Amino acid sequence: MDYIRTHETPTLRRPVMVCAFSGWSDAGQAASAALRYLVRKLPATRFAELDPEEFYDFTTVRPATVIVAPGQREVRWPTNEFFYWKSALGPHDLVLFIGIEPNLKWKTYVNALLTVAGQFDTTSVLSVGALMDMVPHTREVRMTASGTTPDMRQDMENLGASLSAYQGPTGITSAMMEGCMQRGVPYGSLWGHSPHYIQSIPNIKVSRTIVARLRQFLAFKVEMAELDRGAAAFEQEVGKAIVNSPEVVAYVRKLEEAYDAAVRPPDDLPRPEDVVKDLEDFLRRGQSGGDGGS
Repeated sequence: MDYIRTHETPTLRRPVMVCAFSGWSDAGQAASAALRYLVRKLPATRFAELDPEEFYDFTTVRPATVIVAPGQREVRWPTNEFFYWKSALGPHDLVLFIGIEPNLKWKTYVNALLTVAGQFDTTSVLSVGALMDMVPHTREVRMTASGTTPDMRQDMENLGASLSAYQGPTGITSAMMEGCMQRGVPYGSLWGHSPHYIQSIPNIKVSRTIVARLRQFLAFKVEMAELDRGAAAFEQEVGKAIVNSPEVVAYVRKLEEAYDAAVRPPDDLPRPEDVVKDLEDFLRRGQSGGDGGS
């Protein structure tokens, strides 16, 4: 069965495919927001989409109904979209994919994505993601990465990312890695670490770092001022949210000390779930017009 609806078949020059999946691998919506920013700012052109029917439990990932005209409604289904961008100066054109981690048929889903990549003789595939971690919001974003080839791993380290040694439950990005290895396509993944005590607002600071690393890795130019302002505002907002909570302030300070010393966080930190609950309650009050602002 053909799962791809194609609107245009562009001619691309040695493209790299970059993917982001909302859901499990998108803490603070940072990875998907980073690619949406690139689609908007490069700008990139949508040329294909994947039919969601076979890949989602719609009672879990629900479609939405929107009013498009008086008395007229439209169902918006989960979207998995392909975009392309042609580089005037850099060595690669780009294929950008923004999707949602599927509930069903991961191997079939990956095969559909990589079939599109194969149509353009894609030279490599890169996934970007974000995860919750015990890191402070006041420091540079910690980045980890993986790669299936020595060159890819070296490229990731050159970006300032530490190579990941993670083992355990996994997501669609690992299925993408396996699919690429079976096809002999170099694959890498790049992950931004988001403070686990900030879960109720998008983390634009991690998005900014992901875009900056992609820009460096793939040698393209994109305007960063909007992300710079957003990252600064994010850090300021979180700072305002925690200033009246001595426990959270102390917790962040210990995370800063651990970050600066490059060691695992101390054992005497408050329980993470307590800190998350206190901060999320504060942020929600601010967004609804209480102290602190939104």
